[in-house]
Amino acid sequence: MTRNLVVFGTSSHPTLTSAICDRLGIAEGNAQLGKFSNGETSVQIFDSVREKDVYIISPGSGHVNNNLMELLIMISACKTASAKKVTAILPVFPYSRQPDSTHKKTGAPLLQRTAKEIEKSAGTYTFESRPGTPAPTDKKGFNLGDVKDKELMPPPSYNGGGRPPVEEVMKKTSGYKDWIAQAGTLVADLLTCAGADHIITMDLHDPQFQGFFDIPVDNLYGRPLLQRYIVSQIPNYQDAVIVSPDAGGAKRATAIADSLQMDFALIHKERRPNRPKIGDKEVASMMLVGDVEGKVAILIDDLLDTGNTITRAAKVVKDHGATAVYALTTHGIFSGDAIQRINASALDHIITTNTTPQEENLRLCSKLDIIDVAPVFAEAVRRIHNGESVSMLFDYGM
Repeated sequence: MTRNLVVFGTSSHPTLTSAICDRLGIAEGNAQLGKFSNGETSVQIFDSVREKDVYIISPGSGHVNNNLMELLIMISACKTASAKKVTAILPVFPYSRQPDSTHKKTGAPLLQRTAKEIEKSAGTYTFESRPGTPAPTDKKGFNLGDVKDKELMPPPSYNGGGRPPVEEVMKKTSGYKDWIAQAGTLVADLLTCAGADHIITMDLHDPQFQGFFDIPVDNLYGRPLLQRYIVSQIPNYQDAVIVSPDAGGAKRATAIADSLQMDFALIHKERRPNRPKIGDKEVASMMLVGDVEGKVAILIDDLLDTGNTITRAAKVVKDHGATAVYALTTHGIFSGDAIQRINASALDHIITTNTTPQEENLRLCSKLDIIDVAPVFAEAVRRIHNGESVSMLFDYGM
């Protein structure tokens, strides 16, 4: 039963919106989206939503900021128009995969200043400045002359003889590098403040992200869809090996390997301070843990953005004797030159879902195959609208 149910979509993925409405057997809600001459977003709702259950579909891909603003305004408009309940469907959740800091998560990294920068900043220290972290000391108070840190000690040619002046030490201390703002938390707050009563998404990059909300969140799994593809489309899949391209995705990959009773392998990224760097980033060496020689390797990941990790992983398994390489991901963003990188890579097949628009990517990449997620989201909408459980979708999909 779909009485009092209205489904809208932003301009981010009209094909998916139409497919979900077709599965539900209803017409898509009548709304007009546009831009004013000054670039501001315009949203007009032409259907009555009073006391109705409204679902708004908007993946966080493409022009992410524009699509997010359309979604927020549409949620607010439906709430203002007395909608009984507004559910935001975000197949790809925007701003959910940004790291905590520009470098490591083990702590705030110290800024390495060059001699030229230190000389330039001489005499600029004030009590409003942020000094570096002091070294521990057993004495009461903090005596700069007793610091053992080599960065704070004077160079061998220092002619002062004893303790260096405070000004000299302050020139050598360094402040913390800036942390990256947690925009994902802000997006969660914006959706709630706009009036969203429920969130439906798929394969959050970090499942703990659900804790940012104080409204219900249904995080659907793409795993059943990927498993069904492996069983139905990969010949002799029992002899293949499930491979996680990094340690972070090991749990996701082992879940599929255990469910299908397949072998598992892991690619470990090793980063060491003495390795070469590209800019501020260390170049990681990739090491395969497991055996893929003479077998089909199936790389499993939740999201493919630039394609760097998955293509490097494909090269590693091919170098270790894999006969063919499949890559299965839930979300195919394919930003930048990802398609060109995949076409030139050791990947034989790449399979993703249509949580983001894929029409152009299908035209550019002959290796690409698409799994339709419209049935899963349509069934989730039907069950939630009718007050039924969605637990079945976590294990079996549609």
